[in-house]
Amino acid sequence: MISVIEVHSHFASTMGEVMEEKDEENRLYLQVKEKAARLAEERGVHLEAKILPGHEVETIIRSAREGGYDLLVLGFMGHSKVFGRIWGGTSQNLTKLSPCSVLVVK
Repeated sequence: MISVIEVHSHFASTMGEVMEEKDEENRLYLQVKEKAARLAEERGVHLEAKILPGHEVETIIRSAREGGYDLLVLGFMGHSKVFGRIWGGTSQNLTKLSPCSVLVVK
């Protein structure tokens, strides 16, 4: 499992705001990682989870190549409801650029 944390802009009003947002993201990703690992374990599946910084598509494609993956499984709709209504963005780019097969779950 790969979760990608976007690199934040350094133009926030204060560094405190940037750090607060980063801490909140870290808590969220850690909760997702722990829940996914627990659900996988309950089903007898070993889950290796990574939280990586960077651009979503570039980071996932690089990880798939380096890891020699044979299948990427990803959600159809991301965090943005506006762009998620039209299949474009991240899921379409991953299917186009992936070095392996892709299963998009709707």
